[in-house]
Amino acid sequence: MSFTVLVTAATLAQSGVDLLAQVGARVLYLSDPNSVEEVERLMATEPVDAVISRTVQLSAKAIASCPTLKVISKHGVGVSNIDVEAATRRGIPVYMTPGTNAQSVAELTLGLMFAAARRIGWMDKELHEGRWSRAQDGVELQGKTLGLIGFGQVGRRVAAVCQALGMEVVAYDPALTDGVSPLLGVRIVPSLNELLRSSQVVSLHVPLNKHTRNMLGEAQFAAMPHGAILVNTARGEVVDELALIAALKSGQLHAAGLDTMAVEPLPLGSELATLPNVVLTPHVGGSTPAALAGMASGAARNVLSFLQGTPVEISACVNPQVLSTP
Repeated sequence: MSFTVLVTAATLAQSGVDLLAQVGARVLYLSDPNSVEEVERLMATEPVDAVISRTVQLSAKAIASCPTLKVISKHGVGVSNIDVEAATRRGIPVYMTPGTNAQSVAELTLGLMFAAARRIGWMDKELHEGRWSRAQDGVELQGKTLGLIGFGQVGRRVAAVCQALGMEVVAYDPALTDGVSPLLGVRIVPSLNELLRSSQVVSLHVPLNKHTRNMLGEAQFAAMPHGAILVNTARGEVVDELALIAALKSGQLHAAGLDTMAVEPLPLGSELATLPNVVLTPHVGGSTPAALAGMASGAARNVLSFLQGTPVEISACVNPQVLSTP
């Protein structure tokens, strides 16, 4: 039996393409990778069995309009662009590919941390424009405390490198108990406020949900040590951007390194892009060839295994209740 798989992007890494080709799947791609309307049109008019979801929104309308849809897999781990509730109402499992992009995201996190601490982006721009501007107010990270909000696979990789730099590392994750992590010697703190008060560098590694949306705002930035650094490779909506901009302008924050923003693509005229103490990248933390290959093959295996009746790792399912036998 042949399957129709919709990839909500213009391309898929060859590792995923090869897996789909091996079973003779018919694969549909978007001509505009940012078009919600194109996704909804294809779902309403094509016999789609499975969706491999990239970054564009997979709406409730799209899910409801496709009677043949059986399974969805995120190409990655963040499912905030998928209407999981709509899929759950239909009994459709939504899978993700945990760990496949963790190393790439961790490495970009470190890059943004270094760039923000030493104003690398600003100095690079100055030299490219012919000015010998030497910022000498950079932050030396050795001896500083790194606070990790979320302590999953990405956070653990970041922690290991930062400890090697001579940083103390603390983490807040509601899924973990207080104390010291036996894996890395990282101190687990019981509350977000305790982490913020003690951390000169804060790095976000949490999914976007009702508990994390705008979890960092005016009060939280005020609680951080003066001149702290924020790094966000999680989701832009976890941060109140107006409060972030105010903290950056006032000097409460020394700098920020952001791979994710509340609105993507970043709108023209965004104030974030005008601030000299902000380093920006366009949501590419998991977009190295190695990570893309891992996510593509992981997502393809998820949907094909489900469609062929082979068990998929239940921990990779974000709505496992739909897998229960009535």
